[in-house]
Amino acid sequence: MSGPEGTCFEGGVFPAKIIFPTDYPLTPPKMKFTCEMFHPNIYSDGRVCISILHAPGDDPMGYESSAERWSPVQSVEKILLSVVSMLAEPNAESGANVDASKMWRDERELFNRRAKEIVKKSLGLDKTDTS
Repeated sequence: MSGPEGTCFEGGVFPAKIIFPTDYPLTPPKMKFTCEMFHPNIYSDGRVCISILHAPGDDPMGYESSAERWSPVQSVEKILLSVVSMLAEPNAESGANVDASKMWRDERELFNRRAKEIVKKSLGLDKTDTS
């Protein structure tokens, strides 16, 4: 997945995998980045936390409407577009990564610097030249 233009993730290339359950499309797939990511809506192990990938129906916590959650009519393209949108505009109020959420809200410049370092790593540009 490419980092969205005009964001602190611009220029990055972030490998991820989508895992489809045996009862897909009745239940949503799971998405996980297989590289380092630091983002309010991505757990430290790379799992993506967005509404479209949450089980269908009412949210037991009352935070999301059922229309925001998984529906069997959703497509892989819609999932990917939602993740790109999430990278560009995190939901720091419902963070999977509390540290990233706090940094996004309170220390945006520091968050942006950290994201740019992740972009460099995604491109293999973080290695020290030993020649």
